[in-house]
Amino acid sequence: MAVTADLAVSGEVLVDGAFHDAVVVVGGGRVLAVEPAGTAVDAAEQVRLRADEVLLPGLVDTHVHVNEPGRTEWEGFASATRAAAAGGVTTLVDMPLNSVPPTVDVGALAAKRAAAGGRCHVDVGFWGGAVPSSLGRLGALAEAGVFGFKCFLVDSGVPEFPPLDRAGLDRALAEVAALDALLIVHAEDAGVLAAAPACGGPSYSRFVASRPHQAEDTAIAELLDLAGRHRARVHVLHLSSAAALPSIAAARAAGVRVSVETCPHYLALSAEEVPDGRTEFKCCPPIRDAANREALWGALADGTIDCVVSDHSPSAPELKHLETGDFAAAWGGVASLQLGLSLTWTDARARGLGLASVARWMATAPADLAGLARKGAIAPGRDADLVAFAPEASFEVDPARLHHRHPVTPYAGRRLDGLVRDVWLRGRRVLAAGTVTGEPTGRLLRREPT
Repeated sequence: MAVTADLAVSGEVLVDGAFHDAVVVVGGGRVLAVEPAGTAVDAAEQVRLRADEVLLPGLVDTHVHVNEPGRTEWEGFASATRAAAAGGVTTLVDMPLNSVPPTVDVGALAAKRAAAGGRCHVDVGFWGGAVPSSLGRLGALAEAGVFGFKCFLVDSGVPEFPPLDRAGLDRALAEVAALDALLIVHAEDAGVLAAAPACGGPSYSRFVASRPHQAEDTAIAELLDLAGRHRARVHVLHLSSAAALPSIAAARAAGVRVSVETCPHYLALSAEEVPDGRTEFKCCPPIRDAANREALWGALADGTIDCVVSDHSPSAPELKHLETGDFAAAWGGVASLQLGLSLTWTDARARGLGLASVARWMATAPADLAGLARKGAIAPGRDADLVAFAPEASFEVDPARLHHRHPVTPYAGRRLDGLVRDVWLRGRRVLAAGTVTGEPTGRLLRREPT
């Protein structure tokens, strides 16, 4: 008997970690069924993938700085979510800083949601902030629907989002453990950084020396120790130091509830290839050497690292000090929301790693991290967030074609494999042949109680 639906997409589909010739049946914004190839489906719209395309679940990017309200000249919901859609990201979770106000109380969350309303081309959720002034009051933010809480252990770069010291981290972990919530942590140690050589001028090697891997290693060790004591769930943000991997693996084996992410810039780039004065490459923690990069890839392959997310952290171009190339003065952040899938696939395939693994790192695992039970996979009952991806196609990064508010990227001129052609958000096409279509229909998401 024919199945009745709104949409049927036929072709090579990623289901349960493997590609199958199948028909994805969509109705009411969700996947109704995944049927064998050739199944008759009575659908309002029939789509057959091209011979060089596969169907992936929409990516979930849990590390995006949208910066609105307050610093919308850096980015904003309209531009960030257009870039997300163009890159195959159908859900993002916005960081609690660099907006003004930061998302550290219920009023600030309401302001953030008001700024985002009606402007999002993909679905958007929100992290809350754990800063000294919000400790003891995180429960209200949890009830309001944030997906967890972010803290810094060093200066965040913006004065309105101060870091936690050891006592503050201890308090935060006790509080999130009582809430059965998640603490996501920018883990660098302030003492190690204070003792490191000063950074100044255009030398990239001096900048890396000013943010040594020991700062990450020390902070992560402290986090793991306290998380174990409190039995709290923690997540290490933007891991760049491969030297921290053994302690993470050991803590996990001992029962510490820890997950880990890294980012495309740590996987695609190395310190050896960053020219002096090229501040578009600056991020914190920094891009480290090629041997470190290969160790991160190994940790992805063996499961020590769970997720690959963008840490999209743009700014107005003048804050990158591109004219002077001064790494000390430049804002630290890489804008890559639109390019993450192609960046990661390009380097994964070069190392013999498959597209199914890339989808696990960039869709399934981030959805699991944030508790987005309807995202991250193509399966009955999930949101029909779908990406038609051509893995053998290639393109050269042209900054003028990026939807980010500012065309500043370390990837300009780089040739990447894999092209996002079409994207559906809950069964509605939001990208057609590489062009963002229609009015914004993204929803604002809330963390549902478990």
